[in-house]
Amino acid sequence: MARRKKIYEGKAKVLYEGPEPGTLVQYFKDDATAFNAEKHDVVEGKGVLNNRLSEFFMTGLNAIGVPTHFIKRINMREQLIRSVEIIPLEVVVRNVAAGSMSKRLGIEEGTALPRPIIEFYYKDDALGDPLVTEEHVIAFGWASQQDLDDMVALALRVNDFMSGVMMAVGIKLVDFKIEIGRIWENDFMRLIVADEISPDSCRLWDMKTGQKLDKDVFRRDLGNLADAYTEVAKRLGVLPSNVTHATKPTLIN
Repeated sequence: MARRKKIYEGKAKVLYEGPEPGTLVQYFKDDATAFNAEKHDVVEGKGVLNNRLSEFFMTGLNAIGVPTHFIKRINMREQLIRSVEIIPLEVVVRNVAAGSMSKRLGIEEGTALPRPIIEFYYKDDALGDPLVTEEHVIAFGWASQQDLDDMVALALRVNDFMSGVMMAVGIKLVDFKIEIGRIWENDFMRLIVADEISPDSCRLWDMKTGQKLDKDVFRRDLGNLADAYTEVAKRLGVLPSNVTHATKPTLIN
């Protein structure tokens, strides 16, 4: 079998050339990183869970008319996606004060925000992905004002969908990060949700106990990361309810 051409490798995923023009294969690794990769570990089964959970969320978004790059899951660790031109911004939607917002503004973690707050971070690992304003985005040509308006609209629709899905299984969507890319259809350009949506890119708290079910478990040494992700997958019906550990998860097709 011919060796696939690697296009890009990040902290948690690898992108390979796809089988058709305009497609890529996205491979989910077991690597767990935090603090701009200063903390690193390998958590067996994490990539499998994130692949399946991202499929679940992207499929749900596609079904309600929110466009994503997701085409289909190929196997336990890979999915077929559309190739997009990634806008060099991380779009963060916050419903509850936590993480860097609490530290930056002195707001107690867990404080409900008066409305969802959207922040933009410039994607540059060497700079630590700094927080930027819309003025920066437009002035430096990372996106136009129309792009920003469309990105905000997309992010809020994702927030509505994700909040509802999580609330139904007793999980509070504290915040999440998405990336957005451009695709061209003939001469028409549109923006779509790209990258992944998984517990790696969300803060998820149990609504009754406040237990963290996201990467903060790894960041703050709160327990086993695979167990936390497995709990999310079980509640969403992605894993059978009798699964107790995610070392080698059995997935429902």
